[in-house]
Amino acid sequence: MSSEPWGRVDEAGTVYVRTADGEQVVGSWQAGSPEEALAYFERKYDGLVVEIGLLERRVKTTDLSAKDATAAVEHIRHQVDEHHVVGDLDALRKRLDKLTGEVEVRREQRKAAKAVQTDEARRAKEDLVAEAEQLAASEQWRAAGERLRALVDTWKGLPRLDRKTDDELWHRFSHARSAFSKRRKAHFAALDAQREDARQTKEKLVAEAEALSGSTDWGPTAARYRELMSDWKAAGRAQRESEEDLWNRFRGAQDIFFQARSEVFAERDAEQRENLTRKEELVVEAEKLLPISDLKASRAAFRSINERWEAVGHVPRDARARIEGRMHAVERAIQDAEETEWRRTNPEARARAAGLTGQLQDAVDKLRSQIDAARAVGNNAKADKLSKELEGRQALLDQALKGLQEFGG
Repeated sequence: MSSEPWGRVDEAGTVYVRTADGEQVVGSWQAGSPEEALAYFERKYDGLVVEIGLLERRVKTTDLSAKDATAAVEHIRHQVDEHHVVGDLDALRKRLDKLTGEVEVRREQRKAAKAVQTDEARRAKEDLVAEAEQLAASEQWRAAGERLRALVDTWKGLPRLDRKTDDELWHRFSHARSAFSKRRKAHFAALDAQREDARQTKEKLVAEAEALSGSTDWGPTAARYRELMSDWKAAGRAQRESEEDLWNRFRGAQDIFFQARSEVFAERDAEQRENLTRKEELVVEAEKLLPISDLKASRAAFRSINERWEAVGHVPRDARARIEGRMHAVERAIQDAEETEWRRTNPEARARAAGLTGQLQDAVDKLRSQIDAARAVGNNAKADKLSKELEGRQALLDQALKGLQEFGG
């Protein structure tokens, strides 16, 4: 019989392993010596030791799931419990019990981590739902649409929750997206209708603009083009494919008209600048009549100048007031001279002036006599009062005499 600390082989070739519960039959060995039998089953024990060591390292250093780790432990434990090896089986059981505890710790840690991850995912999805519901009322169609698509991608990257919670949150999220899409579709449908109305309106404006392009009624036509431009701006934008073509036609019709008008106005401006030069020469000739010394000759000369002036025609608008103002100044000077001459030679006016002068002279003479009489009797107060009255009458008399001199008498 052969024996080792952890096992023995009896005369019949039966191999035993010693445990805390007593000897357990390992197996039968008939092929060789008892020492070889013990060595064989000890090697099988060493294999279990290696297997347990590898599992311990996997549990500590890899992300082996608790389920897989438990299955591996139970597989090895089953081999230990079958007693098909020779060695310290109780030590192996202790290592497996310790490893089972470590797996349970890892299981709880992962369970807690998963709970945290789930809670974070729930809060993240609630935040996505809240933002989606806020975006559902937005009118920033492009930005909000892009943001909602980004939220979908973010949602897909988050872990799933329990079915009930995940379905409820997804229903709210999907409803917000659908509400936004429905509003956006309605908005663009209304916008398309508005743009179609704008296109039809602008077609009419283009037709009128093209009809006016050959007009030579410059002022009214230019005014109508300004009105058409205001109507164009008020009409809003048409569809993109129509807007540019309509604008090019509308603008082209205007360009035809305004180019023709510019050419005509250029010729007119050149003619008016030449007219201005001729009128400047005439106004210089008229200004040489000032001051008026010979009214009859000046009047005849001005009449001749004015006839030539009227024959010249229009001058540029920005010079019109200046040049006409100078001519009118000469005309007013002649008119003033005529009025002065008329007053001087008017018999009725001269008679009225002479009568007034005579009345004032009589009043002045009378006041002087009254003053002398008052002083003669020593009534100086009355004399002083009459003297003040005399000053006023004398001033009127002087003015009347001056006016009478204008009549040459």
